[in-house]
Amino acid sequence: MRVITNQKLVRRNKKIAQYLFFASLVILIAGFVAINYPFLFPDAAPELASIALIAPSLVLPLAFVTTIFSVRMTNLWIRQPRPDAVIPENLKGVSKNAVLYSYFHFPARHVLIVPQGVFAIVTRHQDGKYLVDGDRWSTQRGALGRLLSLFRFDGVRNPSNDARLAAEHVQALLKDIAPDVPVQPVVVFVDPRARLTIIEPTVPVVHAQTRIQPCLKDLVKDTPKDRRISLTDQQIVAFESATLPAEARAEATTV
Repeated sequence: MRVITNQKLVRRNKKIAQYLFFASLVILIAGFVAINYPFLFPDAAPELASIALIAPSLVLPLAFVTTIFSVRMTNLWIRQPRPDAVIPENLKGVSKNAVLYSYFHFPARHVLIVPQGVFAIVTRHQDGKYLVDGDRWSTQRGALGRLLSLFRFDGVRNPSNDARLAAEHVQALLKDIAPDVPVQPVVVFVDPRARLTIIEPTVPVVHAQTRIQPCLKDLVKDTPKDRRISLTDQQIVAFESATLPAEARAEATTV
């Protein structure tokens, strides 16, 4: 299987996540000093003490915003296990003609092309307990778990809707290349600690790891033969030429 990952984007967003973390830390420290300026520096000029009055209204909102973005970027680009590593690792052997593209076709974070079909994949990094009943998602957590989730900014939202939007986007990209090839949406949980209760989902929901059922590899391999419609080699080349930069195609790896 060929794997093509947007390493340039991965490296850039990792750096942004790290910069945001340190920026939010510096802002919080600066805010603490400003708010407590009269107590830390009792001999300072009285006019400087006025800083303590306006600092909270400036520093706290800025610190809140940078913290949100820092945590969000960390969850998406640094948190382990990383989707662009765990998905190809667990798809080994699915097909020698398979291709996995990561971080090129947003909102589809990953696009998998195999003889069984074309799959638009959205991922979730959460490690909690979730119930999906048809198209409805709910979190099976206690009050403490919900509170911790709030502070971690890792609500699962509705992955089914996200997957459908991703599939529609990839379908639009294929409009002039392979208009008759359907793109199938898939939701993949990458953290092995996630526990899913799945009841007749409108969009397939699977784990990345093959040791946990249901898994992505089995979903692909068990695609009914009458639904196996995929791209030809020529169409794959055309798709890559239309949607990938040349340097990315040159960095393809094989697993």
